[in-house]
Amino acid sequence: MEENEVLNPSQKSVLEHLGAKFTDRPLFSETLQQELKSELTLRLSKFQSSIPDSDTLYISKFHLNQIMRCECQFIADREKPFEWSVPTVRGLVSHKAIELSVFWRQDIDPLSLVDEALNRCSNGDDTLAKWIHTLSDGDHSQLRSDVNNRVGAFLESWPPLKKEWTPMLEAPVRAEFAEGKIILSGKVDLSLGKPYGNTAGKVLIDFKTGAFYPSHREDLRFYALLESIRLGVPPRMVATYYLDRSDFSIEHVTENVLEAALFRIEDGVERIVNVLFGDAEPKGCSSKWCELCNEENA
Repeated sequence: MEENEVLNPSQKSVLEHLGAKFTDRPLFSETLQQELKSELTLRLSKFQSSIPDSDTLYISKFHLNQIMRCECQFIADREKPFEWSVPTVRGLVSHKAIELSVFWRQDIDPLSLVDEALNRCSNGDDTLAKWIHTLSDGDHSQLRSDVNNRVGAFLESWPPLKKEWTPMLEAPVRAEFAEGKIILSGKVDLSLGKPYGNTAGKVLIDFKTGAFYPSHREDLRFYALLESIRLGVPPRMVATYYLDRSDFSIEHVTENVLEAALFRIEDGVERIVNVLFGDAEPKGCSSKWCELCNEENA
């Protein structure tokens, strides 16, 4: 960002929310990384014997949210073959276009970024490329428009990201437990900053649209724990940014936050192991948004 560049109020708000003086950043224990690893190893190793030798249990934020929300829906979705959908592709292409915007060398308009992202996703012989090629002209145009709205919202409401902020987009993070039988993994939409010694400096950001849900905060706690295990220093803050209203939901990372994420992972893995490999009958839910349980209760 140039020194004389003028920022709008939303862009200034991003800087105000995410910035912090070095003296205000938390210092974490040198032993925290090993303590978290040991605790999670202890809590997850007890499930190892229940997982067949031919299986590996992959756990993402999506799996945890599913099993916590409705075990019946978790099983039903797992048994269905994966299919691309407009919402899934819309999010993926939006993130790719935002990633390109951060590292593009010249000024570029949102729609050009969208077209470049779509071209990259449609070039190849994978299932995503094939799905995009099956779209009608109308559906392709609608997808292009929807993604353009998201990318435009990001470029309007966020300041240009300086290289000194160490921006990383869609960076994978992963941790293995129970001798590789349980793998926790995910990709953070955007991370900024880095730790200095044991002083936290990184901020993890997820981009969303629509209303706030408690699971949004749980998603970022999951990422914060994995990042803490990977680096040994937790992020200082996690934030969900809602593109359609230019607003943050922020949580400062503490050891209590990491502990809550750890307990939730243990709970989620236990439920998944029980319904997949044990004798437990999957439990339904009472949510009005659950199509499966609403059909059964009708």
